[in-house]
Amino acid sequence: MTIYAVNKLCYKALHDATFRALLGTDPHAALDSLPLSEDEKRLLLEGDVGELFRRGAHPFLLSHLSRFELFGLNVARYSQSMKDAAS
Repeated sequence: MTIYAVNKLCYKALHDATFRALLGTDPHAALDSLPLSEDEKRLLLEGDVGELFRRGAHPFLLSHLSRFELFGLNVARYSQSMKDAAS
C-alpha cells in the first residue's frame, strides 16, 4: 500500500497547476507519474474517495479532488462517498 502517494497526489493537485491540469486532461499519465498501486489508481479513477479514506488517505487532502472536480468528483459526490465510508 502506498497511501502516502495518494496524499501526495492530492497535495500536488492543490499546489501544482500543471499537474492539476494533467489530472484533468490525462489522468492516467498523471497517475503513472506517482508510485501508486494499481488498486489505488483504479480507486482514484473511479472517484472512490471513501475507500481511499478507509485505507488511510487524509480526508482533507482528498477534498482537494472535489474542489477541482477531478476524477468525476464534486462536493456532493465526495460527501456521499465519505458518508458511505463512515457507515
